Amino acid sequence: MRHIREILRQKLLLEHTHRMIAASVGVSAGGVGETVSRAKQAGFSTWQEIEALEERELAARLYGAKSVSGARPAPNLAEIDVELRRKGVTLQLLHVEYLGRHPEGYRYTQFCNLYRAWKKRQGVVMRQIHRGGEKLFVDYSGAKPRIQDPTTGEVQEVELFVAAFGASSCTYAEATLTQSTQDWIRSHERAFEYFGGVPEVVVPDQLKAAVVGACRYEPKLQSTYEEFLVHCGAVCIPARQRKPRDKAPAEVAVQVVERWVLAKLRNQVFYSLDELNTRIRELVAELNQAPLRRYGVSRRDLFERLDRPALKPLPASRFVYGEWKACKLRLDYHVEADGHYYSAPHSLTGEKLHLRVSAGTIEVWLRGKRITSHQRSHKKGGYTTNPEHMPASHRAHAEWTPATLVAWACKVGPQTGTLAATILREQPHPERGYRSCLGLKKLEKKYGAARLEAASERALLVGAHSYRHVAAILQRGIDRIPPITAVSANTQTVPHGNVIGPEYYQGERDVE
Repeated sequence: MRHIREILRQKLLLEHTHRMIAASVGVSAGGVGETVSRAKQAGFSTWQEIEALEERELAARLYGAKSVSGARPAPNLAEIDVELRRKGVTLQLLHVEYLGRHPEGYRYTQFCNLYRAWKKRQGVVMRQIHRGGEKLFVDYSGAKPRIQDPTTGEVQEVELFVAAFGASSCTYAEATLTQSTQDWIRSHERAFEYFGGVPEVVVPDQLKAAVVGACRYEPKLQSTYEEFLVHCGAVCIPARQRKPRDKAPAEVAVQVVERWVLAKLRNQVFYSLDELNTRIRELVAELNQAPLRRYGVSRRDLFERLDRPALKPLPASRFVYGEWKACKLRLDYHVEADGHYYSAPHSLTGEKLHLRVSAGTIEVWLRGKRITSHQRSHKKGGYTTNPEHMPASHRAHAEWTPATLVAWACKVGPQTGTLAATILREQPHPERGYRSCLGLKKLEKKYGAARLEAASERALLVGAHSYRHVAAILQRGIDRIPPITAVSANTQTVPHGNVIGPEYYQGERDVE
């Protein structure tokens, strides 16, 4: 009563604001407003009128006879708690709706106090209101199920992935062999399919499969995991380190699954992951259908009411898993992935690139943009080259084959065609033969087709099957000298300026 008198004194006599009075007296601004409102309704307009009354009389004028406890209709506090999880719903809106049904009901301040007191009695510290479909909390269980090898009897521990919505607590769980990024992503994918949609936000712990740079304020996501969430249209907000309340729904869900699922599996033997997951799905379905004591409805009922309407649709296609690798484009304009080499545009030589390596494809990225892709090859030491990535000179060289080289040589003349075919056949490695024939092609440009044909004939006559010999013949003009077609075995060779012997070619190795 002293607070009431002081509130009215400061308001009616000193004309202070509600906030000033609240700070001075130590009550809420809403409480000040309610007291002043009651004084006006009672007909008080000056402090002197109130000062003259005894406390009992003032209380009777302001509050009337003391009401019987429970006379006002009590709001459904569990229903209020559920409704607050829907987007845009506030306590103020729910109070307006409550008064619409019960005009004689509690005023807003008492309505809020009743809800907060009820919330505290639930035994869970809950600083956040989780909106329907907004957040899916994900984590691995510390307790692990086991499978047994049917042949050897060896027992292997496996991981238990758990996902639960913050609004409804509807839960998904499955066993995986590892906590690798690939298993982590596939578990998310199957969880989304189980729920029939994608949440706005996924809240994981800062485990290695999700976060590569742990930080309280700006954790760095694992690149493939981030790519998967973008593909699905979701975002990731990892829980802060050593802040269990950030992921309280996940920890509660893990605890419930350990008690509801793992405890029931403790005496059962499973011989494969599929067999184990079949049983887990059955128990999780029972968990989601079981009524919650607090609300009188099941997790599945709350999910259908709160979460499902707010979920985004599943992506049109499944995510293609791929791992990322940083590299630099080598001088031969190829990058290495798993022992095989793949080409990229030669103009990017020396650039820092990123490779995305999936089961069937190798993608090359530069500054967030895909430059090219190749079908993945598992041939160690092999090369996969796109001709468009080569410099023009390299591409022209690469386009030649034995057949095209011989065809070109035959167009020059039959002798040149025979020489080219002989060179390709006699060289120990095909590429050496290619280079010799390309050298002949260069000689054609320099000396003309007629002289090359004559030089080829002369080279064939003396058994000199190489580019170097043909170049020497052309350089020295020997192709213009008619060859000696036949010499009698019994006739001595007469020295003459036009007769050329093997010694004439001794210096040919110096000709390029």
